[in-house]
Amino acid sequence: MSKNDQTVFKLNGKVEGNTSKIETIRNLIFGETIEAYDSEFESLKKDILDKKKVLEDLIEQVRNDLNTSIDNIATDVNIRITEVEKNLENRIDNLEDDAVNKRMLGKLLIELGEKVSKK
Repeated sequence: MSKNDQTVFKLNGKVEGNTSKIETIRNLIFGETIEAYDSEFESLKKDILDKKKVLEDLIEQVRNDLNTSIDNIATDVNIRITEVEKNLENRIDNLEDDAVNKRMLGKLLIELGEKVSKK
């Protein structure tokens, strides 16, 4: 682009190019009000980003708490399952002992009956 193709404006002794033409017109119309708005928007943007960071930190904390709780529950469930398995094994052993005792009792009664019949 040659120098002749560029539009140049002179306002209040300043030379302005195409890129700042819109800013110059905006400043003439709105003046310091737009700067206040820009400042307020920047402040709001910073506030939103700060709050977003706080929320992300809270989410991470809740995630960690949930993972810890899930681990604790899983450990508790495993302990309880182990206890139930031990109780079942003990009861099965007791049932087997009872079944053996009935067989022994039957055999003893037969032997007693045979001894009685021999006498």
